Amino acid sequence: MNALWDRYQSLKQAEPRLRARDAAAKLGVSEGELLAADPVACPLRKDWAALLRALEPIGPVMALTRNEAAVHEKTGVYANVQIEGMMGLALNPDIDLRFFLSRWAHGFALAGERPSLQFFDAHGDAVHKIFAVDASDRTAFSAVVAQFADGEAGSGSLVPTLREPQAAEKADSDIDAATFQSEWLGLTDTHQFFGMLRRHGVTRTQALRLAPEGHAREVGIAAVDTLLNDAAASGLSIMVFVNNPGCVQIHTGPVHRITPMGVWQNVMDPGFNLHLRMDLFDRAWVVRKPTSDGIVTSLECFDAKGDLIVQCFGARKPGQPELGEWTALAAQLSEIAPGTPREEVSHA
Repeated sequence: MNALWDRYQSLKQAEPRLRARDAAAKLGVSEGELLAADPVACPLRKDWAALLRALEPIGPVMALTRNEAAVHEKTGVYANVQIEGMMGLALNPDIDLRFFLSRWAHGFALAGERPSLQFFDAHGDAVHKIFAVDASDRTAFSAVVAQFADGEAGSGSLVPTLREPQAAEKADSDIDAATFQSEWLGLTDTHQFFGMLRRHGVTRTQALRLAPEGHAREVGIAAVDTLLNDAAASGLSIMVFVNNPGCVQIHTGPVHRITPMGVWQNVMDPGFNLHLRMDLFDRAWVVRKPTSDGIVTSLECFDAKGDLIVQCFGARKPGQPELGEWTALAAQLSEIAPGTPREEVSHA
């Protein structure tokens, strides 16, 4: 552990702006292994439900959930945390999360100028992070760390488990497409979609290929730029979901400052930052799902492995139909053909 930390310090001297995740990759370890080697990292007890319920007194914090190609940062208060078994949620206007705690294997608290709580899966990949902000109650933050500490700072470790090979996708010919399409058309809630995929043994991208006519249209990755820029120009409220196996984080509301930087497309708003690494986006679809409130339309983006990067919807609440402005924007996105260069799309 000391040797790894020494190697990291040398790397930081050579590349001071290198982020921990990228540094870990250069060092040939997981981000969790690197963080566990930090001499100020305090291991946390694996009582995730109680820990999450204890965060509200801290006040505002910044919640961060990411995958390989998207980083979602949202500032707010961890209130209304509800956990049942290994599933849970935090349901608030700002901190809106879904937890899959069976994937949470390690947690650490970091002290310093910007204290944080960081959680990792068994492979050492980050599932969720919580950072103190200027308005945070630092005394309450320290109290949470003291309550859930599992040893002294520098006493933790993380030995990642091997990742199992991704299961091969079924052949389309082995899927009962007629029954699958009939079930799709019979959906009454978007949350039923994942169960339908599981019952039929189809991957998410395979499901979009086999969707009923008119319910999934592949579009160009440039649709992401059009969506963000048009929403910013019109003031349309949208929902942005970023997920990994352990957490889903949601923004609901308008977006304002859209700032491309190299391979990254960014939303840089007070209280909400979104960073999308566009060179890792491989395919995108405009997807239509029936619900008891009418059709709900989304833009869903995937990497080359078929893993979901980001989903975007029009803002709405249960019992309400989709906003007409969002339906119109989704129709515009449907006209962006796969392969359309991003620089060719209009930026409102």
